[in-house]
Amino acid sequence: MLAYPRLTTLAFNLGEAGLDASSSIEIAKHTLLSGGIILAIGTAAGLLAQKIKVPDVAIFLIAGIAIGPAALGLIDIKADSALNQIILLFGASYILFDGGAALRFSVLKQVWITIVVIATAGVVITAAITGLAAYYVLGVPFIVALLLGATLASTDPATLVPIFRQVRIRDRVAQTVMSESAFNDAMGAIVTFGVLAVAMGTGEFSWTSSLFDLIKQSVIGIVAGAVLGYLGALLIAHERYAFLTEYAPIVTLVAVLGAYFAADGLQASGFMAVFVFGIVLGNKDAFGFAMEEGEARKLEHYVATTAFIMRVLIFILLGAQVDFGLISQFLLGGIAVVAILMLIARPATVFLCALPDRRARWTFNEMLFMCWTRETGVIPAALAGLLLGMKAPGAETIAAVTFIAILMTILIQAPTTKWLGKRLGLLEESKAL
Repeated sequence: MLAYPRLTTLAFNLGEAGLDASSSIEIAKHTLLSGGIILAIGTAAGLLAQKIKVPDVAIFLIAGIAIGPAALGLIDIKADSALNQIILLFGASYILFDGGAALRFSVLKQVWITIVVIATAGVVITAAITGLAAYYVLGVPFIVALLLGATLASTDPATLVPIFRQVRIRDRVAQTVMSESAFNDAMGAIVTFGVLAVAMGTGEFSWTSSLFDLIKQSVIGIVAGAVLGYLGALLIAHERYAFLTEYAPIVTLVAVLGAYFAADGLQASGFMAVFVFGIVLGNKDAFGFAMEEGEARKLEHYVATTAFIMRVLIFILLGAQVDFGLISQFLLGGIAVVAILMLIARPATVFLCALPDRRARWTFNEMLFMCWTRETGVIPAALAGLLLGMKAPGAETIAAVTFIAILMTILIQAPTTKWLGKRLGLLEESKAL
């Protein structure tokens, strides 16, 4: 008498489980297909970028727009999906590691003062000027305008590192801009959420606490990255203890994740930790470590390929997620605000922060070039997405102008980087693509 209901219940549960499994398989197939499309189109876009000699991130962004929901509809991966967040976190981290590995201690010693000032005070200057522009141009409340300025104030390492990997600019200029982009994300986030606390009436902005938070995040991030970088160099390049030499590519993957989560777990900047990890590993010869030539070449090729794949995924997805419906509501005002950001806020920031650095002795052409290289990308997009999710005041306006900034800076500044570097006499022709 009781067996039939139990069998019926069991059959129903098995059927439900079967439906869930079938649904999971379909989602997995869709994800794999989307990944295959992105990589195939990304490869073609990369070849095109090489032919026309422009940084590939600009072509990837255009390709993403073309295959996204707004055009062909070949891919549709939501910005708030777990898959997208995984790609952004790991991709940006690995690109930062790659950029850090390209920096040299000898150059950083000359320009570290500019890097510190422009990555801290520079963020505040940019946020203030851009916020004032938004207040007068868009007519939004002043606190919303400041929130927009703070969101756009940090530059994007995931964009700038690949650009300077492809366009060889004078070392100290390229390394200053890349280092700034790695270090200013923490300051940008601190200022953004400080202003947000005031905007939502949950607290008052305190320069003292913000400065303490920035110092804490910086110190912990630098220490975590340095420790893991030294350990990684020891295990892959020490003449006696390098038992992981053949597994050096895997060591970089594990250490990138380890550096990010070690710092993040201590409430510090994971991106800063990853960047410092790359710097230490890239300068392992300064610690007396040296890899065999064949192993070093294999690691270099692996890192370059992995970084390329991450660029493809990040920027094609970023292009596919551009909300043109939202942008159209604030198009003209947004273009005006971004133009002020590019042509007034950035130059003021560079000259105010770099000119007083007598140690670096920046030339006018070098500072002019740095004024033009401040692409907006993954980090500001992530901040705008968080504000939307938190229903912050003016979040839709901020998201729209952020996407306009991404499109304008990547599509205008990135392709003209090599041309401007050449005109200013900063391009290393022998290494350029």
